[in-house]
Amino acid sequence: DNIIRSNMVKIGINGFGRIGRLVMRAAQNNANVEVVAVNDPFIDLEYMVYLTKYDSTHGNFKGTVEAKDGKLVINGNAINVHACRNPEEIPWGTDGVEIVIESTGVFLTKEKASAHIKGGAKKVVIS
Repeated sequence: DNIIRSNMVKIGINGFGRIGRLVMRAAQNNANVEVVAVNDPFIDLEYMVYLTKYDSTHGNFKGTVEAKDGKLVINGNAINVHACRNPEEIPWGTDGVEIVIESTGVFLTKEKASAHIKGGAKKVVIS
């Protein structure tokens, strides 16, 4: 059997506030989860690096975090960064996102959150 099966789930995070960053940290400790994209129109890449490195509640991130070539690089894994206000415009499909974690606090209904599906995501989890 030459078929390689992967249980790795590729996720995207919409909203990089407290919840989005906690999802990012949790994903770094789960071998079955890979964050491939983050969207937040209000936080630039350099500030994402800072917010990931330093957390007043959860402490400093125990890994590497940097900005490189327009991407957020955590523990050597490059993560696409977007700044779209409309979920339909976020290229989740292009990024290979299967599940979007909706953590903005804005798109809280099935109707509003389903806009992520139009952007190419397969599923949406509303936090």
